[in-house]
Amino acid sequence: MKIGMVLDDSLDKSDGVQQYVLTLGNWYTKNGHEVHYIVGQTNRKDIKNIHSMSKNIQVHFNQNRMSTPLPSNKKKIKDLLDAQQFDVLHIQMPYSPFMAGRVIKAASPKTAIIGTFHIIPFSAKEKYATKLLRIILWKNLRKFDSVISVSEPARKFAKKNFGVSSLVSPNVINLSLFHAGKKIKKYDDGKVNIVFLGRLVERKGCMELLKAIQEMHLQNLLGGVRVLVCGKGPQESQLHDYVKHHRLSKCVQFTGFLTEKEKPNYLASADIAIFPSLGGESFGIVLLEAMASKSNVVLGGDNIGYRSVLKDRPNQLFDPKNTTLLIKTLKYFAFNSLNRKKASVWQSKHILNYDVARVGPVIIGLYAQVIAKKRT
Repeated sequence: MKIGMVLDDSLDKSDGVQQYVLTLGNWYTKNGHEVHYIVGQTNRKDIKNIHSMSKNIQVHFNQNRMSTPLPSNKKKIKDLLDAQQFDVLHIQMPYSPFMAGRVIKAASPKTAIIGTFHIIPFSAKEKYATKLLRIILWKNLRKFDSVISVSEPARKFAKKNFGVSSLVSPNVINLSLFHAGKKIKKYDDGKVNIVFLGRLVERKGCMELLKAIQEMHLQNLLGGVRVLVCGKGPQESQLHDYVKHHRLSKCVQFTGFLTEKEKPNYLASADIAIFPSLGGESFGIVLLEAMASKSNVVLGGDNIGYRSVLKDRPNQLFDPKNTTLLIKTLKYFAFNSLNRKKASVWQSKHILNYDVARVGPVIIGLYAQVIAKKRT
Protein backbone atom coordinates (compact mmCIF):
# COMPACT_ATOMS: atom_id res chain seq x y z
CA MET A 1 0.00 0.00 0.00
CA LYS A 2 0.92 3.65 -0.39
CA ILE A 3 0.15 5.32 2.93
CA GLY A 4 0.13 9.00 3.83
CA MET A 5 0.54 9.67 7.56
CA VAL A 6 -0.98 13.12 8.15
CA LEU A 7 -0.05 15.31 11.13
CA ASP A 8 -0.62 19.07 11.50
CA ASP A 9 2.25 19.38 13.97
CA SER A 10 5.98 19.10 13.27
CA LEU A 11 7.97 15.87 13.16
CA ASP A 12 10.92 17.69 14.71
CA LYS A 13 9.61 16.85 18.21
CA SER A 14 9.30 13.49 19.96
CA ASP A 15 5.92 13.84 21.66
CA GLY A 16 3.44 10.96 21.88
CA VAL A 17 1.60 11.61 18.62
CA GLN A 18 4.84 11.97 16.68
CA GLN A 19 6.06 8.69 18.17
CA TYR A 20 2.83 6.97 17.12
CA VAL A 21 3.19 8.26 13.55
CA LEU A 22 6.85 7.32 13.23
CA THR A 23 6.60 3.94 14.98
CA LEU A 24 3.77 2.84 12.70
CA GLY A 25 5.45 4.39 9.65
CA ASN A 26 8.75 2.62 10.29
CA TRP A 27 6.98 -0.71 10.76
CA TYR A 28 4.94 -0.23 7.58
CA THR A 29 8.10 0.54 5.61
CA LYS A 30 9.91 -2.54 6.95
CA ASN A 31 6.93 -4.64 5.89
CA GLY A 32 6.94 -3.48 2.28
CA HIS A 33 4.56 -0.53 2.28
CA GLU A 34 5.44 2.92 0.92
CA VAL A 35 4.99 5.59 3.58
CA HIS A 36 4.85 9.36 3.19
CA TYR A 37 4.63 11.89 6.02
CA ILE A 38 2.33 14.83 5.22
CA VAL A 39 3.07 17.20 8.05
CA GLY A 40 3.29 20.76 9.28
CA GLN A 41 6.49 22.75 9.29
CA THR A 42 9.30 20.20 9.70
CA ASN A 43 13.05 20.57 9.21
CA ARG A 44 14.42 17.07 9.82
CA LYS A 45 16.08 15.35 6.87
CA ASP A 46 16.74 11.88 8.31
CA ILE A 47 13.39 10.45 7.21
CA LYS A 48 12.37 9.73 3.62
CA ASN A 49 9.21 11.12 2.03
CA ILE A 50 8.53 14.05 4.38
CA HIS A 51 6.20 16.60 2.81
CA SER A 52 6.08 19.79 4.88
CA MET A 53 2.85 21.44 3.80
CA SER A 54 2.53 24.55 5.95
CA LYS A 55 4.15 27.22 8.04
CA ASN A 56 3.34 26.62 11.70
CA ILE A 57 3.04 28.78 14.80
CA GLN A 58 3.69 27.71 18.38
CA VAL A 59 0.67 27.43 20.69
CA HIS A 60 -0.05 26.08 24.17
CA PHE A 61 -2.69 23.37 24.45
CA ASN A 62 -3.29 20.96 27.34
CA GLN A 63 -0.25 22.54 29.05
CA ASN A 64 1.93 21.32 26.20
CA ARG A 65 3.72 23.31 23.56
CA MET A 66 2.71 22.30 20.07
CA SER A 67 2.61 23.88 16.65
CA THR A 68 -0.46 24.47 14.56
CA PRO A 69 -0.50 25.24 10.84
CA LEU A 70 -1.23 28.50 9.17
CA PRO A 71 -3.41 28.07 6.04
CA SER A 72 -1.60 25.71 3.69
CA ASN A 73 -1.42 26.03 -0.08
CA LYS A 74 -4.37 24.16 -1.60
CA LYS A 75 -2.64 23.71 -4.94
CA LYS A 76 0.47 22.26 -3.26
CA ILE A 77 -1.73 19.72 -1.45
CA LYS A 78 -3.66 18.81 -4.61
CA ASP A 79 -0.46 18.40 -6.63
CA LEU A 80 0.97 16.05 -3.98
CA LEU A 81 -2.16 13.92 -3.79
CA ASP A 82 -2.50 13.76 -7.59
CA ALA A 83 1.16 12.73 -7.95
CA GLN A 84 1.14 10.07 -5.22
CA GLN A 85 -2.36 8.56 -5.50
CA PHE A 86 -2.39 7.32 -1.92
CA ASP A 87 -4.29 4.17 -1.01
CA VAL A 88 -4.68 5.47 2.56
CA LEU A 89 -4.49 8.81 4.30
CA HIS A 90 -4.14 8.27 8.06
CA ILE A 91 -5.09 11.48 9.88
CA GLN A 92 -4.03 12.27 13.46
CA MET A 93 -7.04 13.73 15.31
CA PRO A 94 -8.17 16.28 16.32
CA TYR A 95 -6.82 18.17 13.33
CA SER A 96 -6.72 21.67 11.90
CA PRO A 97 -8.95 22.82 9.05
CA PHE A 98 -5.93 24.69 7.65
CA MET A 99 -3.77 21.68 6.76
CA ALA A 100 -5.08 18.17 7.47
CA GLY A 101 -8.62 19.40 6.80
CA ARG A 102 -7.54 20.58 3.35
CA VAL A 103 -5.77 17.26 2.69
CA ILE A 104 -8.99 15.39 3.49
CA LYS A 105 -11.05 17.71 1.29
CA ALA A 106 -8.68 17.23 -1.67
CA ALA A 107 -8.41 13.44 -1.32
CA SER A 108 -9.58 11.15 -4.11
CA PRO A 109 -12.85 9.26 -3.50
CA LYS A 110 -10.79 6.08 -3.96
CA THR A 111 -8.47 6.93 -1.07
CA ALA A 112 -9.31 5.44 2.33
CA ILE A 113 -9.52 8.12 5.03
CA ILE A 114 -8.59 6.70 8.43
CA GLY A 115 -8.23 8.68 11.65
CA THR A 116 -6.60 8.11 15.02
CA PHE A 117 -8.00 10.12 17.93
CA HIS A 118 -5.34 10.92 20.52
CA ILE A 119 -6.28 13.53 23.11
CA ILE A 120 -8.26 14.12 26.28
CA PRO A 121 -8.57 17.82 27.28
CA PHE A 122 -7.14 18.85 30.64
CA SER A 123 -9.28 21.89 31.41
CA ALA A 124 -12.60 23.54 30.54
CA LYS A 125 -10.77 25.84 28.12
CA GLU A 126 -9.50 22.91 26.04
CA LYS A 127 -12.93 21.25 26.14
CA TYR A 128 -14.55 24.40 24.80
CA ALA A 129 -11.92 24.66 22.06
CA THR A 130 -12.57 21.09 20.89
CA LYS A 131 -16.33 21.72 20.77
CA LEU A 132 -15.72 24.78 18.61
CA LEU A 133 -13.44 22.73 16.37
CA ARG A 134 -16.21 20.18 15.84
CA ILE A 135 -18.50 22.91 14.51
CA ILE A 136 -15.80 24.00 12.06
CA LEU A 137 -15.01 20.45 10.89
CA TRP A 138 -18.45 18.82 10.82
CA LYS A 139 -18.62 18.49 7.02
CA ASN A 140 -15.02 17.34 6.81
CA LEU A 141 -15.54 14.65 9.46
CA ARG A 142 -18.10 12.89 7.25
CA LYS A 143 -15.35 11.88 4.83
CA PHE A 144 -13.73 9.48 7.30
CA ASP A 145 -14.14 5.79 6.46
CA SER A 146 -12.98 4.59 9.88
CA VAL A 147 -11.58 6.09 13.08
CA ILE A 148 -9.34 4.55 15.74
CA SER A 149 -9.00 5.82 19.30
CA VAL A 150 -5.89 5.03 21.32
CA SER A 151 -7.90 4.22 24.46
CA GLU A 152 -11.43 3.80 25.76
CA PRO A 153 -11.40 7.31 27.31
CA ALA A 154 -10.32 8.77 23.96
CA ARG A 155 -13.11 6.82 22.24
CA LYS A 156 -15.72 8.25 24.60
CA PHE A 157 -14.37 11.76 24.16
CA ALA A 158 -14.35 11.45 20.36
CA LYS A 159 -17.99 10.33 20.41
CA LYS A 160 -19.23 12.93 22.89
CA ASN A 161 -17.37 15.94 21.57
CA PHE A 162 -16.97 15.18 17.86
CA GLY A 163 -19.83 12.77 17.20
CA VAL A 164 -17.28 10.27 15.86
CA SER A 165 -17.66 6.53 16.42
CA SER A 166 -14.34 4.74 16.68
CA LEU A 167 -12.58 1.46 17.36
CA VAL A 168 -10.08 1.18 20.20
CA SER A 169 -6.58 0.22 19.10
CA PRO A 170 -3.84 1.09 21.57
CA ASN A 171 -0.80 3.25 21.18
CA VAL A 172 2.18 1.37 19.83
CA ILE A 173 5.79 0.97 20.81
CA ASN A 174 8.79 -0.63 19.16
CA LEU A 175 9.87 -2.96 21.95
CA SER A 176 13.27 -3.66 20.43
CA LEU A 177 14.33 0.00 20.75
CA PHE A 178 13.57 0.14 24.47
CA HIS A 179 14.72 -3.38 25.32
CA ALA A 180 18.15 -2.19 24.16
CA GLY A 181 18.35 0.17 27.15
CA LYS A 182 21.06 -0.53 29.72
CA LYS A 183 21.40 0.69 33.29
CA ILE A 184 23.62 3.73 33.69
CA LYS A 185 26.65 2.65 35.73
CA LYS A 186 26.81 5.65 38.05
CA TYR A 187 23.21 5.02 39.13
CA ASP A 188 23.69 1.26 39.55
CA ASP A 189 25.10 1.50 43.08
CA GLY A 190 22.52 -0.19 45.28
CA LYS A 191 20.35 2.88 45.82
CA VAL A 192 16.67 2.79 44.90
CA ASN A 193 16.27 5.01 41.85
CA ILE A 194 12.97 6.85 41.48
CA VAL A 195 12.81 8.30 37.96
CA PHE A 196 10.41 11.00 36.77
CA LEU A 197 10.49 11.60 33.02
CA GLY A 198 8.35 14.18 31.30
CA ARG A 199 7.79 17.78 30.40
CA LEU A 200 8.14 20.01 33.45
CA VAL A 201 4.68 21.56 33.47
CA GLU A 202 2.09 21.61 36.24
CA ARG A 203 -0.08 18.96 34.58
CA LYS A 204 2.67 16.32 34.69
CA GLY A 205 2.77 16.45 38.51
CA CYS A 206 6.50 16.64 39.25
CA MET A 207 5.87 19.12 42.08
CA GLU A 208 3.47 16.63 43.68
CA LEU A 209 6.25 14.04 43.61
CA LEU A 210 8.73 16.44 45.21
CA LYS A 211 6.27 17.29 47.98
CA ALA A 212 6.02 13.58 48.81
CA ILE A 213 9.82 13.29 48.70
CA GLN A 214 10.07 16.24 51.11
CA GLU A 215 7.77 14.47 53.59
CA MET A 216 9.84 11.29 53.28
CA HIS A 217 12.95 13.39 53.92
CA LEU A 218 11.42 14.69 57.15
CA GLN A 219 10.75 11.06 58.13
CA ASN A 220 14.43 10.14 57.44
CA LEU A 221 13.44 7.67 54.73
CA LEU A 222 15.68 8.82 51.91
CA GLY A 223 19.06 7.43 52.95
CA GLY A 224 19.03 4.76 50.26
CA VAL A 225 16.88 6.59 47.72
CA ARG A 226 17.79 8.72 44.68
CA VAL A 227 15.29 10.77 42.66
CA LEU A 228 16.08 11.64 39.05
CA VAL A 229 13.99 14.35 37.41
CA CYS A 230 14.38 14.00 33.64
CA GLY A 231 13.00 16.69 31.36
CA LYS A 232 12.68 20.40 30.89
CA GLY A 233 9.86 22.91 30.77
CA PRO A 234 8.50 26.17 32.20
CA GLN A 235 8.23 24.77 35.75
CA GLU A 236 11.92 23.84 35.88
CA SER A 237 13.20 26.84 37.89
CA GLN A 238 10.36 26.47 40.39
CA LEU A 239 11.24 22.81 40.92
CA HIS A 240 14.94 23.64 41.36
CA ASP A 241 14.05 26.31 43.93
CA TYR A 242 11.84 23.85 45.84
CA VAL A 243 14.64 21.28 46.03
CA LYS A 244 17.17 23.89 47.15
CA HIS A 245 14.84 25.45 49.74
CA HIS A 246 13.99 22.09 51.30
CA ARG A 247 17.59 20.82 51.20
CA LEU A 248 16.80 17.87 48.96
CA SER A 249 19.80 18.28 46.64
CA LYS A 250 21.57 15.21 48.05
CA CYS A 251 18.84 12.89 46.84
CA VAL A 252 17.14 14.81 43.98
CA GLN A 253 19.06 15.29 40.74
CA PHE A 254 17.94 17.06 37.57
CA THR A 255 19.20 15.56 34.31
CA GLY A 256 17.67 18.08 31.90
CA PHE A 257 16.21 17.05 28.56
CA LEU A 258 16.85 13.47 27.43
CA THR A 259 17.29 12.47 23.80
CA GLU A 260 15.43 9.47 22.45
CA LYS A 261 18.69 7.50 22.64
CA GLU A 262 19.25 8.43 26.29
CA LYS A 263 15.68 7.75 27.42
CA PRO A 264 15.81 3.89 27.48
CA ASN A 265 18.98 3.92 29.60
CA TYR A 266 17.51 6.20 32.26
CA LEU A 267 14.28 4.20 32.34
CA ALA A 268 16.26 0.94 32.57
CA SER A 269 18.00 2.43 35.63
CA ALA A 270 14.67 3.02 37.40
CA ASP A 271 13.65 0.85 40.31
CA ILE A 272 10.52 3.01 40.25
CA ALA A 273 9.49 5.00 37.16
CA ILE A 274 6.82 7.45 38.27
CA PHE A 275 4.44 9.61 36.25
CA PRO A 276 2.20 11.60 38.61
CA SER A 277 0.14 13.33 35.93
CA LEU A 278 -2.84 15.32 37.19
CA GLY A 279 -4.96 14.64 34.11
CA GLY A 280 -5.37 15.40 30.42
CA GLU A 281 -3.93 12.01 29.43
CA SER A 282 -5.73 10.03 26.74
CA PHE A 283 -3.42 7.05 27.11
CA GLY A 284 0.09 7.06 28.54
CA ILE A 285 2.77 6.04 26.06
CA VAL A 286 5.46 7.02 28.58
CA LEU A 287 4.20 4.17 30.80
CA LEU A 288 4.81 1.77 27.92
CA GLU A 289 8.29 3.15 27.34
CA ALA A 290 9.15 2.54 30.98
CA MET A 291 7.74 -1.00 30.92
CA ALA A 292 9.57 -1.78 27.68
CA SER A 293 12.82 -0.46 29.16
CA LYS A 294 12.37 -2.89 32.06
CA SER A 295 11.87 -0.32 34.80
CA ASN A 296 11.16 -2.47 37.85
CA VAL A 297 7.91 -0.70 38.73
CA VAL A 298 5.87 1.79 36.71
CA LEU A 299 3.59 4.05 38.76
CA GLY A 300 1.04 6.45 37.32
CA GLY A 301 -1.33 9.14 38.49
CA ASP A 302 -4.86 7.78 38.63
CA ASN A 303 -6.25 9.60 35.59
CA ILE A 304 -8.42 7.99 32.94
CA GLY A 305 -5.61 7.66 30.39
CA TYR A 306 -3.08 6.01 32.69
CA ARG A 307 -5.83 3.86 34.19
CA SER A 308 -6.45 2.37 30.75
CA VAL A 309 -2.89 0.99 30.87
CA LEU A 310 -2.61 0.05 34.56
CA LYS A 311 -6.20 -0.95 35.37
CA ASP A 312 -5.16 -4.51 36.21
CA ARG A 313 -2.63 -3.20 38.75
CA PRO A 314 -4.56 -0.66 40.87
CA ASN A 315 -1.78 -0.55 43.48
CA GLN A 316 0.42 1.05 40.79
CA LEU A 317 -2.02 3.96 40.47
CA PHE A 318 -2.32 6.81 42.97
CA ASP A 319 -3.92 10.21 43.46
CA PRO A 320 -1.04 12.66 42.88
CA LYS A 321 -2.65 15.31 45.05
CA ASN A 322 -2.92 12.96 48.03
CA THR A 323 0.60 13.23 49.46
CA THR A 324 -0.06 10.64 52.17
CA LEU A 325 -1.21 8.07 49.62
CA LEU A 326 1.67 8.84 47.29
CA ILE A 327 4.17 8.31 50.12
CA LYS A 328 2.47 5.03 51.01
CA THR A 329 2.75 3.87 47.40
CA LEU A 330 6.41 4.85 47.17
CA LYS A 331 7.26 3.10 50.44
CA TYR A 332 5.42 -0.05 49.36
CA PHE A 333 7.66 -0.43 46.34
CA ALA A 334 10.86 1.39 47.34
CA PHE A 335 11.48 -0.67 50.45
CA ASN A 336 10.30 -4.09 49.27
CA SER A 337 12.13 -5.71 46.36
CA LEU A 338 9.58 -8.57 46.21
CA ASN A 339 6.79 -6.07 45.52
CA ARG A 340 8.89 -4.59 42.73
CA LYS A 341 9.55 -8.05 41.32
CA LYS A 342 5.84 -8.90 41.16
CA ALA A 343 5.13 -5.66 39.31
CA SER A 344 7.99 -6.28 36.90
CA VAL A 345 6.74 -9.77 36.00
CA TRP A 346 3.27 -8.43 35.19
CA GLN A 347 4.68 -5.52 33.16
CA SER A 348 6.91 -7.76 31.05
CA LYS A 349 3.83 -9.68 29.88
CA HIS A 350 1.46 -6.71 29.59
CA ILE A 351 3.77 -4.64 27.38
CA LEU A 352 3.54 -7.25 24.59
CA ASN A 353 -0.01 -6.06 23.88
CA TYR A 354 1.37 -2.74 22.62
CA ASP A 355 4.22 -3.97 20.44
CA VAL A 356 3.94 -2.50 16.94
CA ALA A 357 4.61 -6.00 15.60
CA ARG A 358 1.27 -7.02 17.16
CA VAL A 359 -0.79 -3.85 16.64
CA GLY A 360 0.55 -2.94 13.19
CA PRO A 361 -1.04 -5.90 11.36
CA VAL A 362 -4.41 -5.06 12.90
CA ILE A 363 -4.30 -1.51 11.52
CA ILE A 364 -3.08 -2.71 8.12
CA GLY A 365 -6.02 -5.13 8.14
CA LEU A 366 -8.38 -2.21 8.77
CA TYR A 367 -6.85 -0.31 5.85
CA ALA A 368 -7.34 -3.32 3.57
CA GLN A 369 -10.97 -3.73 4.63
CA VAL A 370 -11.80 -0.10 3.94
CA ILE A 371 -9.97 -0.07 0.60
CA ALA A 372 -11.76 -3.23 -0.55
CA LYS A 373 -15.13 -1.75 0.42
CA LYS A 374 -14.47 1.55 -1.37
CA ARG A 375 -13.38 -0.17 -4.59
CA THR A 376 -16.22 -2.65 -4.93
